[in-house]
Amino acid sequence: MSDDHRTRFPAGSKRSRRYFLERCSNGFGAAALTAMMHGQGFGNTPASKAEPALPAGAAMRRFHHAPKVKHVIFCYMSGGVSHVDSFDPKPKLEQLHGQPMPVQVERTQFNRNGNVMASPFKFTPRGDSGMPISDLFPEIASVADELAVVRSMTTPVNEHAQGNFVMHSGFPFMGHPSAGAWCSYGLGSENENLPGFVVLQSGSAIVPHGGLSLFSSGFLPAQHQGSILKADKVEAIRNIRPRGLQDDQQRRMEFAKSFDEQFLSDTGGDAQVEAAIENYETAFRMQTSVPELCDISGESDLTRRQYGLDSSDPEKAAYARQCLLARRLVERGVRFVELSCLTKGIGAGGAANPWDQHGDLEKGHRAMGFQVDQPIAALIKDLRARGLLEETLIVWAGEFGRTPFSQGSNGRDHNPQGFSVWLAGGGVKGGTIYGATDELGYHAVENACTVYDLWATVLHLLGVDHEKLTYRYSGRDMRLTDVFGNVLTDILS
Repeated sequence: MSDDHRTRFPAGSKRSRRYFLERCSNGFGAAALTAMMHGQGFGNTPASKAEPALPAGAAMRRFHHAPKVKHVIFCYMSGGVSHVDSFDPKPKLEQLHGQPMPVQVERTQFNRNGNVMASPFKFTPRGDSGMPISDLFPEIASVADELAVVRSMTTPVNEHAQGNFVMHSGFPFMGHPSAGAWCSYGLGSENENLPGFVVLQSGSAIVPHGGLSLFSSGFLPAQHQGSILKADKVEAIRNIRPRGLQDDQQRRMEFAKSFDEQFLSDTGGDAQVEAAIENYETAFRMQTSVPELCDISGESDLTRRQYGLDSSDPEKAAYARQCLLARRLVERGVRFVELSCLTKGIGAGGAANPWDQHGDLEKGHRAMGFQVDQPIAALIKDLRARGLLEETLIVWAGEFGRTPFSQGSNGRDHNPQGFSVWLAGGGVKGGTIYGATDELGYHAVENACTVYDLWATVLHLLGVDHEKLTYRYSGRDMRLTDVFGNVLTDILS
């Protein structure tokens, strides 16, 4: 190396790829060739045919093991669905209905605790597996044999914002990357024109308690944060469409890019500046991909009816659109998609946590069940019919469950000691029940597991060892599962 090169690139200095491209002859042409060769046509050389190539830009060089799925759809039930009214029947509650709790009652969120409360919903064995599911979810019950229900989930917190942060990031406070951001960071997106992590909203859906930090990239590069797409808002699509001629747009972008590159150089290749430029470039490419994504005019009438897009209930129709777009997003290679519950169901909970029924639980849960039941079942069936279910993992969860005793006369308070979540799709053993709560549905007593176990399992199905997907931050190798987590092998096929 010449003295000149030693001066310009001192030993030990950190320079971004853009810094080198700016200074290297034919740098952008070489980069373009490299990008094409790392696309689906050429790809990184996998360890075997069972381990497909990772997209360019993924943090991992290759999968840790052969993946079972490529994509995750996270159906988040904000507010806390009652497990004893949905997937965990407890006949003991009927026997003791109206009586004081026969065991010690832990402090609850509001500490206005009543007597034992039987479920107002009827449970019926469904599918070849005979999995009991309540009439809160009659359509999801029709795909019971696709579900692996975990009845022994626990969380260390009992409040909505903290619970939302734990379920999304493993930590009860902001500042840590969401699971979707980790998946995007480690594996990248298979479509360079769309983000790796998309959060869908529609109708009255708003961000749950905790705010936008729930979808944050935390200390990971900023391009991995969740991109919120308000799927049924014409204005949202109009805002992303280019104004003026495409050539004019391109020239303006190239002009702005020259300033970006210079600023990046002046800051010494700062990672946050580079991430911001990445976001701008992705946004530019989204101008053509997002309008096409959201244009569902080509979907058949049968598909629209199956999802419930024609429902007279606007909230159900809006959630149905999210589910349909989730399918369209994974078809286009997006790594992680999160869906948002809507908030104006009759008798539903607060705007940010619509499953939160501290009073009139039957009315509120029925309204919320009606909203999401048919669309989620249709999503599973549609993915299966298109051959996409085997490469897609659906995760259904809220931040905690609800108490087996009443709050007031007919509501339930928060219960973090034992509740239910379920998974469906590639690599999951359908028709499976894992773990158990006690006879009252109060505490997990068999195979108690944590959110860390859940995300360790999700990463495992994506071909990732949760202990090896790390990011150096503040002198420590951080990970989604912190220093915990075990793969729930019993629910895997």
